[in-house]
Amino acid sequence: MRKSLAIIFFSLIMLSCSKERRSDIAAGKMQDFVMDISKYAKGFNPDFIIIPQNGIELAFNNLNPEEGLNASYLSAIDGIGVEELYYNGGYVPDRERISMLRLLKPTKKVMVSEYVTGDADISDAYSGNYNEGFIAFVRTQDNYHYRHIPDTVPDENGNDITRLEQARNYLYLINNEEFASKEEMIEAISATNFDLVLTDLFFNDEEFTSSEVNRLKVKANGGKRLVISYINIGSAESFRYYWKKNWGLHHPLWIKQKYEGYDDEFWVKFWKKDWQEIIYGNDNSYMKKIIGAGFDGAYLDNVEAYYFLYYAD
Repeated sequence: MRKSLAIIFFSLIMLSCSKERRSDIAAGKMQDFVMDISKYAKGFNPDFIIIPQNGIELAFNNLNPEEGLNASYLSAIDGIGVEELYYNGGYVPDRERISMLRLLKPTKKVMVSEYVTGDADISDAYSGNYNEGFIAFVRTQDNYHYRHIPDTVPDENGNDITRLEQARNYLYLINNEEFASKEEMIEAISATNFDLVLTDLFFNDEEFTSSEVNRLKVKANGGKRLVISYINIGSAESFRYYWKKNWGLHHPLWIKQKYEGYDDEFWVKFWKKDWQEIIYGNDNSYMKKIIGAGFDGAYLDNVEAYYFLYYAD
């Protein structure tokens, strides 16, 4: 009996180590993916801004803050986006991520999206982030999916914003369902004084043109601002231009698993060539469309896909 238990225990340890190893490999593949996207985009425009959302650990050697910053990865990105740092409905500060972001803040802009369930928490959510030197966007229950423009702009200013480090606030608006037309959405954004606008490349299935993006780059007070395009690099979305009618879970095989809570999204084996060619590297790629539309940068969502997908060829 003792021998059997020992064998089982050893097997569990080996299985755990194997999973950890595959997870580490997946993290390395995501680092490579982000760096390759950055190299591609900055080849067209050296000032093109790359901001991965979540997956903060990728900024450190071996995903460990105690082992120092990962210079190659940090040289490829310009900022870090994070969701729910202090508030995820209620007040639940993530001390581990806050500590990691403090290490990154001196060299990279930190953009935090908070979610509060009550208006009374909005001010505290902003102040917690601004006290750390982060800029924040705070959304309430009716704006969980980033569909409204808030009435107020934190730290509003009339300055020209031409570099990410100059931004003192931002608008996160990637859902267009409240706007009857693309023109209505452009006018609504143009009437604000946010320093940076994070929005989608598409209004429904129609891409924003370079002239439309240029209109978005002017604040209501006349100042310049940055306009950054959202792009999902860790999961496939069935409403996107690249999706084919016969696609679904495991078809193609790199569509790996359902994204819980989102019926139209699937985690993908992001290291696979077919997926990466959808994202960058050719004239029909998502990144080329963003670059061609004149956006100042790209906000790479679901970088943390390596949490959910162990690497395997």
